Amino acid sequence: MNPKLVFWVPVAIQMSAGAFGIGLLWWWFGVLPALWTALAGLAAMVLVQLHYLYQLSGWLDAPSSSHLPDGWGEWTPVFSRLYRLRRDDEKNQAELTEWLARFRQAMHLLPDGVVIMDDVLFLEWCNPAAEEHLGLRHDRDKGMRVTNLVRSPDFMDYLILGRYDQPLTLSFRGRKLITHIIPFENRRQILVTHDVTESERTDMMRRDFVANASHELRTPLTVVLGFLEIAAAEQLDEGTRQAHLKLMMDQAYRMQHLIEDMLTLSRLESIDHPMRSEHVDIDKLLTKVRRDALALSGGKHEITLEVAGSDVMGNQEELYSAFGNLAANAVRYTPAGGTVSLKWEDTAAGVRFTVRDTGIGISPEHISRLTERFYRVDKSRSRETQGTGLGLAIVKHVLLRHNATLSISSEPGKGSTFTVNMPKALSAAPRRTAALAAN
Repeated sequence: MNPKLVFWVPVAIQMSAGAFGIGLLWWWFGVLPALWTALAGLAAMVLVQLHYLYQLSGWLDAPSSSHLPDGWGEWTPVFSRLYRLRRDDEKNQAELTEWLARFRQAMHLLPDGVVIMDDVLFLEWCNPAAEEHLGLRHDRDKGMRVTNLVRSPDFMDYLILGRYDQPLTLSFRGRKLITHIIPFENRRQILVTHDVTESERTDMMRRDFVANASHELRTPLTVVLGFLEIAAAEQLDEGTRQAHLKLMMDQAYRMQHLIEDMLTLSRLESIDHPMRSEHVDIDKLLTKVRRDALALSGGKHEITLEVAGSDVMGNQEELYSAFGNLAANAVRYTPAGGTVSLKWEDTAAGVRFTVRDTGIGISPEHISRLTERFYRVDKSRSRETQGTGLGLAIVKHVLLRHNATLSISSEPGKGSTFTVNMPKALSAAPRRTAALAAN
């Protein structure tokens, strides 16, 4: 039905009924009583309207759906509609509050930083990621200019030029950030920061790995190809030919060792290659490690072994590779006549394997990077000792798979100590005591 009719028809009926009543009074009692009655009725209607207007004014000052009066006459649908509007408004407010809470929660969980600024770059809001990336604090810095908080010439130039179609790569607070500003509405801007520090580091490691692996393989291949070209171009006497064959075999073994180490690293890092745990006879394993170290030494070093600790549960092949690499490194970097000692012992926290040598030692600035792939303190020295540069990287990954740790202490010219600490949970047998020594 037409809303106008709904309002005016009852009003017309009420006015007609009032006029009819006044007319009857006029007919029965005369003009004066009818006029006084009409005035009294009009005054009563005005007072009622003023009363409801006063109640409506008070409610508008402090809106509350529970304090709306029921009303009389045409005030009833007015108050009813106001009640419905207030109820819908409360419902919308509750939904808006819920959505705002969800939005803030989502913004808090985003790995990217989000900063909301006004048109003159004053901070209005930022999420925790932005606080971490840019050193902001929402409760402390709200209302301050972002350019006063992010002190970077590149960032200032980016804002001044206003070329927001291209992101800015920003180095700030030890991080590499991809920064993008997105204008929205008329007086708001969003600053988005994406931290690519870790991905850049991973990409750099990948590039370095490919470059180093290619370089390590190219050197022996060059030697082999060079000797083959000589052999193909001229006749060689038996002595020269045998010497060339020996050198080619050495380089081929070097390539084979490098490829085996790279495959070992790949297998250790693969999630499709879970660790197979078994009982490891430490006495037997370390005796084999010492035997290999003696063979590598060729009688040039004194190599001792002391086993005074429990067996462990772990992967025998992986532990043999890790301990063997530590012992081989000690032999390679210890001059002839030096000493290498291998020791296995129980501790309060678990078991410990220590490799101590009297070798050339390592400068402090190199120690933290020793477990990186292909990282060498002295590249020329490493090639002389036939190292691949992957041994300590293999050690690191094997120990990670066994929840073990590696600590390194060294002093140039006085030797190095590599210590493996394995948790008590891996211990598998009672203590045993054995010692071996050989020149």
